[in-house]
Amino acid sequence: EIIQERLEREYGLDLLATAPSVEYEVVKHGGEIILVDNPSEMPDPGVIEEIREPWMDITVISPTRYIGTIMDLITNRRGNFDSMDYLDEDRVSLKFGMPLGELIVDFYDQLKSRTQGYASLDYSFRAMVAGDLVKLDVLVNGVPVDALSMIAHREDAYVRGRALVQQLRKLIPRQLFDVPIQAAIGSRIISRE
Repeated sequence: EIIQERLEREYGLDLLATAPSVEYEVVKHGGEIILVDNPSEMPDPGVIEEIREPWMDITVISPTRYIGTIMDLITNRRGNFDSMDYLDEDRVSLKFGMPLGELIVDFYDQLKSRTQGYASLDYSFRAMVAGDLVKLDVLVNGVPVDALSMIAHREDAYVRGRALVQQLRKLIPRQLFDVPIQAAIGSRIISRE
């Protein structure tokens, strides 16, 4: 936010910050595996057999009074609980598995705010795991905008698409004619403003 503010103020730029992305493995019919780190590189859904995403082993060390809030945060981010070890009567080590795509977007900030800064986080690569992932496209006036596209889990796609479309409605200046802003999965429109 600080860098964005300085670039806008000092150089008069209008910046649009997009969400960070991770590299996915896309297995096509026939066994060919391609690496995709940008949603615009995603092949046609008809040729995709499965999409694999990187999963991480996560270790959180925290005071015991924050176990419930940490568990809530992890499960809301599609994480799986692995184990819990008490280091002493006041500290606990929690181990989870979680997709890297959920970890890199605001997870650390949420963890620190929910634990009043007491939790510490460590993570390492576990494996590439197949998931129910889809490409979420954003169309402005019927034209896809690649910079706003993202790869999301099918369960989260509607909520993310709806939030993005509502935010864009506020940001795009009003015109003398209708400018539809839509979120789509493939050819199916899931949200429109």
